[in-house]
Amino acid sequence: MRVLMTADTIGGVWTYALELARALAQDDVEFTIATMGEPVTRDQRRDIAALDNVDLVESRFKLEWMDEPWEDVDRAGEWLLDLASASPYDVIHLNGYAHAGLPFTAPRLVVAHSCVFSWWRAVHGDDPPHEWREYFARVQRGLASVDLLVAPTWAMLDAIRAIYGVDVPSRVIHNCRAGSFAPHANKEPFVLSAGRLWDDAKNVAALVRVAPSLSWPVRVAGEAKEKHIANVASLGRLDCAQLAEQYAFASIYCLPARYEPFGLTVLEAALSRCALVLGDIPSLRELWDGAAIFVPNYDDSLRDALTRLIEDHRLRDTLGAAAMRRAQAFTPRTTARRYLSAYHELMREPAEAIA
Repeated sequence: MRVLMTADTIGGVWTYALELARALAQDDVEFTIATMGEPVTRDQRRDIAALDNVDLVESRFKLEWMDEPWEDVDRAGEWLLDLASASPYDVIHLNGYAHAGLPFTAPRLVVAHSCVFSWWRAVHGDDPPHEWREYFARVQRGLASVDLLVAPTWAMLDAIRAIYGVDVPSRVIHNCRAGSFAPHANKEPFVLSAGRLWDDAKNVAALVRVAPSLSWPVRVAGEAKEKHIANVASLGRLDCAQLAEQYAFASIYCLPARYEPFGLTVLEAALSRCALVLGDIPSLRELWDGAAIFVPNYDDSLRDALTRLIEDHRLRDTLGAAAMRRAQAFTPRTTARRYLSAYHELMREPAEAIA
């Protein structure tokens, strides 16, 4: 089976694309990954080179959620059609929306990783300003053309359906994470989070605000404009191995998110047996209810939850173990089988081909 997949090089979609390609290698699925956005980094190129079932084709076209992207989006569409016509593909797997309306001859699967309107509503409580009307129209047209819409949670799928008013074949397929995420035998007394401090969706700033009142130090992996914050160690950008080491030793992982369609960092922390303190939003509830403490976006609630965990080692151990058990349900093999089934259905292949 041959799949043409789009990916941006900036965020979690890149990780998702590589995880899926790696997981489907044993099923003889070959991918051409067509990148847009920033140039492919040396580390990203190394990761691709380790996958025998992936060919990489690169561009620097703007992504649909960037400022004034539409000339680039149109040129990227022509580029993708040229790629699709130059080689036979069984499925077009799009990790964005606007290009789903292109006249591909192969069936189109679109994954709803995120979107500007659902982000804006979660963070600001209303719709984006008028200049985003073209984005809305392009996303809506693209969604109306898909053969299958996939989302990583029901919460994200429901949001996309409600915002854009589309009624197309849909399903939820959870993301997954492989790699060296595992707990150290001796957890250390610190709270970990990952995300840019100015990202209102991840809301790591809420943790930073309560950090001075905590008896444990806080470590934050991600870019920060301020370097000196009371009781907070800013770790800067970490690669996967460096972040895995932080998870391994961290006793608590905190992400008081306002918006998170899935949350790969939460899954990574759970695989490392961290006790989870999460924003009380539908997607995180859906995935981690019963295996985390949930807090509304109030500093007092966050401070109280963290203080409780810091002072109660039995509760930390119980929640860490529950998070790890839940995380082990999101295996690469499970995700691979569900995507493989979706691909075969799009190709109209008989059921026995999916075994």
